[in-house]
Amino acid sequence: MPIHLSARLKWLWLTLVVVVADRAAKVWCETQTPEGYRREVVRHFFYLVHSRNPGIAFGIFADAAAPWVRLALIAGSLVVIGALAWLLVSGGGGRMVAAGLALLLGGATGNLTDRILHGGVTDFIEVWIGTYRWPAFNVADSAITIGAILVILDMLMGARHRAE
Repeated sequence: MPIHLSARLKWLWLTLVVVVADRAAKVWCETQTPEGYRREVVRHFFYLVHSRNPGIAFGIFADAAAPWVRLALIAGSLVVIGALAWLLVSGGGGRMVAAGLALLLGGATGNLTDRILHGGVTDFIEVWIGTYRWPAFNVADSAITIGAILVILDMLMGARHRAE
């Protein structure tokens, strides 16, 4: 009897693309620039930087030196990755949800890989809008943001369609 895997497994290609692109960009940054590097690419807007964030988004827990924090972040990431993989494969929602989940899964996996290899996540993109400096980020962070937006948009549009 053949095993029927979810048709949504085809979205794992997007997850793989994110993980490979994220790792390649981080390896380039790590090997070609010293930590603390900063170069303006687009005047007063886009900067190439090299920073390491041992915490989570926006540097939360970055100053926590206890080894259990790193282990908790790794364990939490593994739980999130497991849940995302299950949601992706189990189905539900359309292509927008599948793409969003695949992007979230790729981003979470990319940042987890960094955390395991280096004890923190390498960030290399910094954006300024006027006097506001957006915290440094990477390909994985971008995938997580886009994936979350896609899932939220699908939820909002789905709710609107159900109401009609």
